[in-house]
Amino acid sequence: MENQEIKKLSRISRVKNWYGKYERPISSLSLIGGFVFDALTLRRVDLFWENFWVVAHLVIVGSCIILVNALEKTEGDEANPSKTHFWLVNILQFFFGGILSTYLVFYFRSSDIAASWPFLLLLAISFWANEALKRHFVRLIFQISLFYLSVFSFTIFLLPVITHQIGDGTFLLSGAVSVIVIALFLLILSWVSKKEFQQNKETLYACIGGIFIIVNAMYFGNVLPPIPLSLKDAGVYHSLKRNSAGNYVVQAEPEGWQKFVTLYPDYHKGPGEPVFVYSAIFSPPQLDTIIVHEWQYKDPITKEWRVVSRFNLKIVGGRDGGFRTFSEKFNPAAGQWRVNVLTTRGQVIGRIRFNVVYVDEKPVTIEQVND
Repeated sequence: MENQEIKKLSRISRVKNWYGKYERPISSLSLIGGFVFDALTLRRVDLFWENFWVVAHLVIVGSCIILVNALEKTEGDEANPSKTHFWLVNILQFFFGGILSTYLVFYFRSSDIAASWPFLLLLAISFWANEALKRHFVRLIFQISLFYLSVFSFTIFLLPVITHQIGDGTFLLSGAVSVIVIALFLLILSWVSKKEFQQNKETLYACIGGIFIIVNAMYFGNVLPPIPLSLKDAGVYHSLKRNSAGNYVVQAEPEGWQKFVTLYPDYHKGPGEPVFVYSAIFSPPQLDTIIVHEWQYKDPITKEWRVVSRFNLKIVGGRDGGFRTFSEKFNPAAGQWRVNVLTTRGQVIGRIRFNVVYVDEKPVTIEQVND
């Protein structure tokens, strides 16, 4: 019996040592694999299990931060696989990666990169730092900074789902909730790691305050993606009508491989026909709101974008494929156009880009059904 126990402990020890040796590539592959998994499996920002997934990760991350700092004095060797501290740091890193990859997927789906890249870059840098700066997980300031960013990013899209409202008031409430959560967490942390907390509390408060200010500046500067709204489908068409089933039947120009390399695909406008721009916007159930189609024309002389028309369009939340609506314009000038799909306060949900080219005959089109 003793020999079996000795062999079992020996096997466990070999596994620990093997993991310690190949920790870096295993960690990198697991984070990349987790990101791909999230991109393929995460569906909607308002679903219970998606949000439960995030809450569970936050609870595990918060618990690991407390335990890492509680054991810092007695087992503070993050490079030794035989120490509990080593495994807590690895668990902390893994679940931080899971949270950040989830946010990257959700926020990316809810944004136009050209408008929201600063916040997406902030999340991407955090995701990179989680892997590249692993040894900093033993430093309290780095842990808390990432943790607060994770909490704030979560409340930003959770509060609209709960309150069925979006806007400045809901965003400010999400910020207040994030501050309350991190304050309660720091109170618990101050009990288990009094000395280190006291030594770093001014810097901790400054980092939390800095993150709070940066995210608020991004929101009020219309850089923050308008999550939980997202553009599910969009297009520019020659005709558009609803059939008896309630779906939109559209006439579109055939698209080849050029659509993957052309930012402004040609729209060949025949005589007498309007230009239809269609969008399907996802919004959580009971979150009914107004979105804007802002038609902009690029002045060929000044090369600046000029707002030509704005259409306020009501959307109703809850439809998995997004609420479908459209705007139309007669006789647009030849040249580059873009239709910004916006919230009423100006956050960019998406953009539809095209180049109007006048032709003498109606171009060849194909019929599509947008259901």
